[in-house]
Amino acid sequence: MAIEGPLVPPNVTTVLSLDDVRLAGRTVLYRTDVNSPLDPSTGAFLDDSRLRSTLDTLRELSDARVVIMGHQSRPGKEDFTDMSGHCDRLARLLGQPIRFVPDVCGDEVFEAIEALHPGEKVFLDNVRMHPDEYGPEKVSEDEEANSEIVTRLSALADAYVTDAFGASHRNSPTLTGFAEEIPCIAGRLMNNEIRALSLAVSDPPRPYVAILGGAKCDDSLRVALNLIERGVVDTIVMVGVVGNLMLWANGLDIGSANKELIRGTMGEDFEYTWEMAERLVGEYPELLFLPRDLAVEVEGQRQALELDELPTQHPIYDIGLQTLMEMRPLITDAKCVLWNGPASYFELPEFAFGTIEILNMCAEATGVTIVGGGHTSALVNQRGMAGEVSHNSTGGGSALGMLSGDSMPVIDALARSNDKFRPLLGALGMEAAE
Repeated sequence: MAIEGPLVPPNVTTVLSLDDVRLAGRTVLYRTDVNSPLDPSTGAFLDDSRLRSTLDTLRELSDARVVIMGHQSRPGKEDFTDMSGHCDRLARLLGQPIRFVPDVCGDEVFEAIEALHPGEKVFLDNVRMHPDEYGPEKVSEDEEANSEIVTRLSALADAYVTDAFGASHRNSPTLTGFAEEIPCIAGRLMNNEIRALSLAVSDPPRPYVAILGGAKCDDSLRVALNLIERGVVDTIVMVGVVGNLMLWANGLDIGSANKELIRGTMGEDFEYTWEMAERLVGEYPELLFLPRDLAVEVEGQRQALELDELPTQHPIYDIGLQTLMEMRPLITDAKCVLWNGPASYFELPEFAFGTIEILNMCAEATGVTIVGGGHTSALVNQRGMAGEVSHNSTGGGSALGMLSGDSMPVIDALARSNDKFRPLLGALGMEAAE
C-alpha cells in the first residue's frame, strides 16, 4: 500500500519539498548519502543502491545546475576514497555525463560551478576530506554556517536539496550548515523517508504491528518504548537477539552462552537495556509477542527447540515454525507493519528461514509495510523485493533514531529553513506555480 500524507515530521512544523519550489535554471547544491560498500581489494561497488536512490531527485532537477556533494566512509578507514568512482557510476545510472571535481570548496569548484549550464552536473570530492566537515578539526555546531564550506558554496548557490537521510542523525557543515543561508529542501528520497517513518511514529493506521529484531537490543527497546508511550502500537513482535533478551527478561533461562553473547553484544549498555526489557515485560506484557519456539545450531545443523526445553548450551540462531505460524495472522490483519531487524542469523543458510518468512509475510500483507533500514533493508534489496513493501528505508541509524523519537539534526535544519524561507519564495522567484 502506498504511503501518502503531508510532509510533517514529528516534533517539527513542516519542511520544504520539491513540490513547493521552482528550481529550473537555478544553481542547486545537492547533498547525498552515497556511502556504499566497496570491494576492499578492487574498490568496486558491492552495492550501488544508494546511488540509485538519488535518481528520482536528479531527474526532477534536470533543468537546474546541480552540484552534487557526498561522502564515502571516514578518514582512517580502508574504504575512505575520493568520489571519482561514485561520479562515474552515477553518470552511467543517470545516462548523462557528470564532471568530477577533485575539490570540496576551493577555486577549482568555483570555476566548475560558474561554467555550468542548466541541465549540467558536477560531483565534488568526498566532503569528509575537508577538515571543517569531519575529524579533529571539525567545526562546532554553532560555527557550521561560518565554515569555509558553507560560506563559499552558499555564495554560488540558490538552493540546497538533501537526500542524505542515512546521515540525518548527524551534524556537519554540508548536512546542517546551510539552513539559514539558502532555502533547504527535502529531495524525493528524504521526502519519502520522512513521510513513511513519521507515519510509523505518529499516525499509523490500526491495527499496527512492529517487528523488532537483530542484535541492537538497546535501539530496538527504545523504539518499542517510544511507540508504546505515543499510544500508537497494538503489538510488538520481538525476534532475533532482541527476542532472546526478552525471553530472558521474562524469566526464561536461555543458557549461559546465549546470555554471555547478549552481554558481550551490549557491552556497557547492558544494564540500561536490561532495565528497559524488565520495564516492557513488567508494564506492557499485553502488547508483546515473544518467540513461541526457537532453532539452535548443533554441530553446524539446525535443530528445533521448544521453550520448555530451555536452558540450552547451543546458540539460538532463529525463531521456530510455531512462532511464524502465530505471527502470520498478526501481519495479515495489520493495517500497518513496521519491521526493523532480522529474526535470525540469516547469513547462515540453515538459519535464514525465520527472517525470509517474515519478509514474505510483509510482501504479502495488504496494509502499509515499512522496513526500517540496516540489515533488514539490505536483505529486501538483495532479494529484489523492494517493490513489494510500501517503504524500504535507506537509513540504519537514522531510521532507528527517528523511530526512537530522537532529535534528527538534518530534519530539524530543514524545518528551520522552511520557517525562514517559505515566506520568501515568491520574492526569490522560486515559488512553485499553483
